[in-house]
Amino acid sequence: MKKVFPILVLLISNSIFCQVYTIQDSIQKFPISYATISFGNGNGLFADEDGVFKFSKKRYQDIDSLYISALGHKEIALSTNNLPKTILMVPDIAELQEVVVKAENLGKYKTKKKSSKIHDDYFRCWLPTVESEIAVFFPRDPLKSTKIASVYLPVMMESSNGSSSGRRQSFSTLFKMQFYENHNGFPGKRLSGDDIIFRITNKDKTNFELDISEYKVFIPKNGLFVSVQVLGYTDKEGKLQHTKKYHEVETRKGIVKVSTTFRPLLPFTNKIEDNITFTRRIFFRNRTWQRFDKKYSENNTLIQKSFMNYGIGMKMHVYEK
Repeated sequence: MKKVFPILVLLISNSIFCQVYTIQDSIQKFPISYATISFGNGNGLFADEDGVFKFSKKRYQDIDSLYISALGHKEIALSTNNLPKTILMVPDIAELQEVVVKAENLGKYKTKKKSSKIHDDYFRCWLPTVESEIAVFFPRDPLKSTKIASVYLPVMMESSNGSSSGRRQSFSTLFKMQFYENHNGFPGKRLSGDDIIFRITNKDKTNFELDISEYKVFIPKNGLFVSVQVLGYTDKEGKLQHTKKYHEVETRKGIVKVSTTFRPLLPFTNKIEDNITFTRRIFFRNRTWQRFDKKYSENNTLIQKSFMNYGIGMKMHVYEK
């Protein structure tokens, strides 16, 4: 009985605090994977692959509204009082009409590589949180069609003692990659195409190669931005776990909510001359992009040491035509 009682308490507490909701397309009723659920205060969470998320007023007592957004659908705002178990999102017809099928029969091409910037200094790394999205700019030869074959993401596997040496901790983290047009030097409108969902574990290489050739992503003449954001930790099968994305810390000024950081860490570099890295807080409704430089923050330790870029690399197919 001593062993059974804690399990019963855990099951009862989960039934009280964790209520399950499903997000679906309002017309075809298919689940909307990895929808963004914003609390409107800079925090939030994601639905999983099946459009499912967990929320409870007892767990998030100060949240009275949810703002839900997803690719190809109109954003909706819902009161947290009496949330429907199935949440329907209306397709955004204007956005769906912009999907373009790109022909790839362009003849011969040459493979060109841009190396990623890797290091193992824990104190020169970005600590990923689900509230932030990072975007990096890539130009294109304006006279040649260029397809992205692979993206190289520098990652650092944090060890148990907080250094790059020693034994690696086990983890499995789900990421999302997206692409944005270049709008006056800032990330602009999201380019059409599917979200690219991928997983990084402690067993992967520090120069993580993500093959995206099947997605047929071509770089526009004025370049594009490649973005990455954390969705959260997964179970052994790669399914997104429903975990609280921030924890509460008691300070002299009261309770402060601190976003949970995830592994792997993202090494930032001072080896790139221009400031080509941008970030934004995706759970804020305006989701404004900011260049990661001294105007972004004077107190950020990465910026103080001029580590202001995430050194993503790329393998490209540059066509001769």
